[in-house]
Amino acid sequence: MKPLDFAVFDADNHLYEGEDAFTRHLPTSHANLFRFVEIKGRKKLVVRNTITEFIPNPTFEVVARPGAHMAFYAADNAQGKSLRELTGDPMACIPAFRQPEPRLEVLDQQGIYASVVFPTLASLIEERLLDDPVLTQVAIHTFNQWLYEEWSYDYRGRLFATPIVNPCLLDQGIAELELLLERGARAVLMRPAPVSSLRGPRSPFLAEFDPFWARIEEAGVVVALHASDSGYQEYLNTWEGTDGEYVAFRPKTFAAVADGGRSIQDALASAICHGMLTRFPGVKLISVENGGSWVGLLLKNLELAYKKMPQEFSEHPRDVFQRNVWVNPFWEDSVTGLIEMIGAERVCFGSDFPHPEGLAEPLTWVEELGDLSARDTERIMSSNLFDLMGLVQPAVMSGRASH
Repeated sequence: MKPLDFAVFDADNHLYEGEDAFTRHLPTSHANLFRFVEIKGRKKLVVRNTITEFIPNPTFEVVARPGAHMAFYAADNAQGKSLRELTGDPMACIPAFRQPEPRLEVLDQQGIYASVVFPTLASLIEERLLDDPVLTQVAIHTFNQWLYEEWSYDYRGRLFATPIVNPCLLDQGIAELELLLERGARAVLMRPAPVSSLRGPRSPFLAEFDPFWARIEEAGVVVALHASDSGYQEYLNTWEGTDGEYVAFRPKTFAAVADGGRSIQDALASAICHGMLTRFPGVKLISVENGGSWVGLLLKNLELAYKKMPQEFSEHPRDVFQRNVWVNPFWEDSVTGLIEMIGAERVCFGSDFPHPEGLAEPLTWVEELGDLSARDTERIMSSNLFDLMGLVQPAVMSGRASH
């Protein structure tokens, strides 16, 4: 590929956590909240007193190669290979997957200027502590402390690691948010799911959480609704007559058909229909690693609801979506179709590097844009995210951004 003549900003990178990510800062009163045990020679993570298989290899000593599962997600698997077969030989977890400075070297090699960096294993925290908002806040604070020490939240203006926010206990959630802002967070991570509460799970977009969203709006920080374990496995289990947790990299046919985009649709429907985005029109939400195929259905349902009950909306829900929401589609999605629905100014490139379901070479994502204009290509691959994050887009000289 020819070098792009703008500074590329990747909305979806990942890190692999160290073994002490959940334990380094655990208070002694909760010393056994997270721990590792060895079973048949392999380490497994225990949350409270339950072994989780959410990530089969939670130490990440070896990992699947970036892009190893591309054929599966491109629906190019006529031989019916399992993900394990597609993975092939794993690789050792290199420093660039765990530390910011080596990651910058990789970004330079890839021709990418900056990236938003999400955790991997931390996606399991909130669902496994959903019955206890106090423990949820303890675990989130513990992880955020580790993340700040290992990556910071703004590393040299190029790597933006995303600490977790959760208003399940309102005062504590706001206090954690204040700490993250003080430490330079430009983007924060919220799973698209109900939050824990003393009165049972509920949407984080209900009016009772308004003080949290008021502070989010005031700070101008971006809230990334990244794909996570959103608890939908419970509903899938009722259809299949089974039980058990969601396990990554173990796809099933029913779930693949029934659950595509369900959690992000519900989350954004709540943010709009429950009025949070009208009460706080400056809040910026970006959907990451949820794909984009769900957008058309959500917009259609919002349109229908408005036509049936316009008196229930203070403004047209489609206008709210267009004002407050950005979308990072999967590379295998119909990106051009998404652009036709919401405009190039609301679409952001994200590679999911170094996960196996992402792209081995992130900049090949631009090939999905077809004959899109140079201006819209630059928006999607660069300026949309710089603007969203409140950052100045750097100049580019000879295909390389000036640092």
